[in-house]
Order: sequence, then structure tokens, then C-alpha cells
Amino acid sequence: MRSRNLFFFVITALFVLVSGCGTNSNCPVCGTTENGSYTIINIIPVPEHNPTGAPGGPFNSFDISWVDPVNHRFYVADRIGLDVVVVDTLKNVALNAIGGDNTVAIPASLTPSPCIKDAGGNDIIPPLRSVDQTDFTRFGCRTAPPGGTAFSIPNFGASGDLGGFPGAQCCASRGNGVNPLSCPCGIVVTADGKTMFVGNASSSVVVFDLTTNPPTVIADIPTGQPPDFDALPDGVGPCIVSSAGRALSDPTCGDMRADEMSYDEKDKVLLVDNGDPGVPFITLINVANVVSRTGTVSQQHCLPVTPNQPYSFANPPTCILGQIWFDGSPTNSTGSCNVASSAPLAGIAGVPCIHAPVAPAGLGGSAFNPNSGRFLSVLPNNGPDPTLGEVEEIDFTAFGTARPVITKTFPIKNCMPTSIVQGPGNNFLVGCADHDGVAFPPNEYVIDGSSGTILATIDKVGGVDEIWFNPGDNRYYLAARDMPGGPVLGVIDAKTNQWLMNAATNSNSHSVAVDPSNNHVFVPLQSGGVCGTQSQNGCIAVYARQ
Repeated sequence: MRSRNLFFFVITALFVLVSGCGTNSNCPVCGTTENGSYTIINIIPVPEHNPTGAPGGPFNSFDISWVDPVNHRFYVADRIGLDVVVVDTLKNVALNAIGGDNTVAIPASLTPSPCIKDAGGNDIIPPLRSVDQTDFTRFGCRTAPPGGTAFSIPNFGASGDLGGFPGAQCCASRGNGVNPLSCPCGIVVTADGKTMFVGNASSSVVVFDLTTNPPTVIADIPTGQPPDFDALPDGVGPCIVSSAGRALSDPTCGDMRADEMSYDEKDKVLLVDNGDPGVPFITLINVANVVSRTGTVSQQHCLPVTPNQPYSFANPPTCILGQIWFDGSPTNSTGSCNVASSAPLAGIAGVPCIHAPVAPAGLGGSAFNPNSGRFLSVLPNNGPDPTLGEVEEIDFTAFGTARPVITKTFPIKNCMPTSIVQGPGNNFLVGCADHDGVAFPPNEYVIDGSSGTILATIDKVGGVDEIWFNPGDNRYYLAARDMPGGPVLGVIDAKTNQWLMNAATNSNSHSVAVDPSNNHVFVPLQSGGVCGTQSQNGCIAVYARQ
């Protein structure tokens, strides 16, 4: 499998380099920067995926994508491979995959550092991709003997390991209710291309240093109580059972995945959603020292208050600014957010917690508005009316003051807001989908990011998850998996706010990102005919104008 893919990568790379990218239309592998219809110009095989199920199986469960325009890299959360796939956006070649000890794409040239240590602290080599459960945790590797409590960062133990991503637990799909336990999920890369944040199903954010080879973990920041993946003998089995009729309410579920994220480049603040069943909440994290690699060791790695002990309810991360829990308590009131069976890392050791109205459909995505210095977060549904969503403006500087944290709310009707992205100036596109059995007609909205005024309504594409603004051609791209008539890649002119076209994708195609240097659009696809020679494996398709 590896040698065949390598041959394919090399041939494809040479073809692209020879062909180039310019204004010639109908170029089968390069695309064009001029106007024209969109079509697939290249199919990228995903490392270690094939229809046999050994080792990874088809590329049929993935999540958020991201493009780093500085280093020309495309990243996608691969929940079957248990890693983040890395693609060269100029050569259209998959380069490697970033994960923990359990990833299926560990390069043959690299021997994974094991978690298990002997009495002298020396590595005990375990079978590949198999680690003793008593030493392997979803926060990384313990540094004490089995059952010990010692905790060491940087590099999560003497072996320097990230334990890994849970991946698609029990073949997660939108229909079986197990998605909240399945990550990697959200991805954000800093503007300089040096740091990547990845949401994990352990209610945590894994932070990678992309300047090292391979990338190393520099922080693993909890946002809530993790599902009990490592419990003996059943792990999260009881949680999975509770997905049928009990809304993942079993205590082994914890607070589930840290999902969508957005980032304030100026103030170095990360907003993270835990928006799945249970009480959804938002965490705001000061990552200034993490991304700059400066300050004390505790600051650089966002260690807990007591650094040599594991994170816990009583030992929270020092870099968390505060949380907003959508639990129905009086809006913006302060106090404990310790609700039901959850024990969030809030209201402890000076970390404030703010309450907000109930969000029965969970949380969608978010974006930072540099014009106002505030985040915009979308709520798919903010009350008993399933046709009413909302965009909320969040002032993270208000924590610890008398001012409200949720400063404004913008109602979005006939829409389940799932995503939001900044376009030109103060324009923001709000992505809409369906929920709670309500199938809305296709609609997307462009709003003013400060007032919430609806500037345009687009009714030719709908049912979207991830959306992307590409400054290279001043267009929005929408992964519309629930579009009536079949999933599509939607394209909107951000200058005129006019719909341009839809290009066919395939089932559950809900992720998209674009490199502004060549305007190539990267769309992860499940197995299917649109993947061509990779139809049984799944692929990453590259779309461009022709």
C-alpha cells in the first residue's frame, strides 16, 4: 500500500510541477486563476486508507480542514486514521500524518516512543500501536508506575508521547450518536504556520509545534472532564450504550469532545466549543506563552496550578480565562457551573464562569472579529423555537469585571447556524443547516459583524457545515453536505454576495479549505465514484476553476 501510494504521489507531483498553474482553461491538473466552472483537477490518496480495513479502512470519517497559506499546507482531521493528514497544496501530495502512538499512519522509518517505562525509567518497547492500558491515557503517557499520579510536561512524560486521538469510536457517523466521542475534530493553525490546535474527544485541545520534524506536542489543555476511555474493563462502552435514548448521559461520557475553535491572533486567545449532548459550553484560553514559546515552563505548556499533578477539577489549567455555560441560569450571571454529572474546569482558582441561556441544539462554529476585538459564536438553536438560531458576540476581556461577557445577540431565522467566517471588511458569512427534524430551504446569510444586520440572503446553497473565505479570489466556499438533491461544494462571490455555482461532491462531504496562492479548493471525500481510482479508499479532491 505504502509503495503504491508513494509512486502515485511522485508521478502526480512531477505532473503538477511540469504543468504549472495559470490562466489556461481546461488544464486537467493545474486549474486556472480565471473565471470558469469548477471541477476536480486532482485526487489525493490519504495515507494508510484502503477498503480492506487493514490498517485504516476507507477514509470515511473526517472533520474540520484548515489551510496554512504561509507553508502551503492543508490539514484535515482524520478520525479513521486517528491523526491529522498533511497535504502540500502546491504539489497536491499527501506528505505525512500527525498523531499519537495509536495513529495508523506511523511512518515505517519512525519507531514510536512507547509509554511504558521500567523501574529505571527506560523505554519498554510495546507492540506497534498497542500500549498497556494502565500507562496509556488520552492526555498522554503517565510517568509513574501503573496507578501512579506523577505528571510531567513538557512532552507529556519522559517518553515525549501524545497518547493519541480516540478516532471514530464504534464507527462513528452522524446517525449513530457516537460522534461526540470521535476526534480529532476542530483545527486551527496560527497565521505564522508554526502552531496547530486540534480538538480532541478527551475534552481537551492538543497543541502541536509545527516547526519540529515530526511535529511535537507542547500542550494538552483540558476544557472539561474527559470521557473515561481508559476505564477498565469497558472504557466508554456504557457511554456509547447511553447514546440510544439517554443522550450520552452516562457518567463515563464526561464532557465529550472539544470541537470547533477560533483564534484571536492579536491577543493570542483561543475559543473552544464543547457543544455536544449535555450542557454545551465555551472555553476561552490565553495561549500567548504557548505560541511564543516564552515565559516559565508552566506558562509555555499551560500546566495545571500544581504542575506535578494531573489536571483535575481542583487542579485546572493556568491559562484558561473563563467559560460560558449554556445551562439556562440567568444570562451572564457568575457562579459555579458545576451542573448535573459534569464538573467543568471553571469557577476554580480564580477562573470565572458565566452562565447563558439554554442552547438545546448545542453549539456551532465561531470566528474572531478583528474590527471589534470580539468573538462571534453561533448557536444552532437558542430556545423552544427550532427555526430560530443566533449569533452571539463575546467579549473575552470582560471576565472578572461587572460588564457582560455576551455583549450582543443577533437572531438568525429559518437557519441552524453551524459556522461563521469573516469575508471582506466587516462582512461575515453564516452557514446554515437543518436540525431537530426541521429541514430548512437552502439559505445562507451575510451579516455585518458589528450590528448583525443581514446584508444578503443566498438561497441557492444550504445544509452546510464548514465554510471558508478565500482572499485569493474573494470567494466563499461551502461544504453543503445536506443540499437537497445531493451534497455540493457551493461558491459565493464575496464582493457582490451573489451565489455563483454548486459543484457535486459526495455523501457527508462537510469539510473545505482553500489555498489563496493558487485558489485550489481542498475537499475531503468519503469512498465513492467521485474519487476515481481511489473510489474504494476515499480521497481528498482538489477543485479549481476551468
